[in-house]
Amino acid sequence: MTQVSGGAPYSRVLLKLSGAAFKGPERNGLHWPTVDRIAGELRDARATGVEIAVVVGGGNIWRGEEAAAQGMERAAADYAGMVATVLNALALQDALESKGVDTRAQTAIDMREVAEPFIRRRATRHLEKGRIVIFGAGTGNPYFTSDTAGVLRGLEIGAEVIMKATDVDGVYDSDPDKNHAAKLLREVSHLEALNRNLRVMDATAISLAKDNNLPIIVFNMNVPGNIVRVVMGEPIGTVVR
Repeated sequence: MTQVSGGAPYSRVLLKLSGAAFKGPERNGLHWPTVDRIAGELRDARATGVEIAVVVGGGNIWRGEEAAAQGMERAAADYAGMVATVLNALALQDALESKGVDTRAQTAIDMREVAEPFIRRRATRHLEKGRIVIFGAGTGNPYFTSDTAGVLRGLEIGAEVIMKATDVDGVYDSDPDKNHAAKLLREVSHLEALNRNLRVMDATAISLAKDNNLPIIVFNMNVPGNIVRVVMGEPIGTVVR
């Protein structure tokens, strides 16, 4: 791994960006100023010497569960969702490269004309060379979320932590949108998150992280500079370990 400078506590991290991260203030789709801001923060975070991989969701474009609820066959709906994540991956790649950041996109579904196929050793080699690697198409399998893909890819590349970017300050003891008295939890265990259904990630993702002792940091990506702060180990958000 790259020698980390500037006091960063990690050598290699995986950032999980939901599709919602790409829509900014819009109801859906891509909000380019938001994508550009995320790319700028990733550039600054990479400049600290930390190796960064990113898993992107696609909910700003397509939600497989919603399509299935309307009558579409579930596996087909999920595959369409995987394609949506690739659109976000290519947009983020373009934004990063416009800022001079060497980037590679890899997909779990073969799309060689637009991205590399996911190959674990190739991905880690890119990271060692200082490139940001963006993973699209989830796990390549229906019925699994991009959260599960984030934990899986994090384990495969040897990331020390999963950093999940959300639109809230961390994990609360109840839904802050419904309960104004909800309390922000600064640290919880994987088991507690599962037993209390704290909406950190889906149960499969949390269980996979728990079984492999992989910590998850949940933080608010809408606060400018937070991606760099969390990479540098500042105590923001919630740590699940």
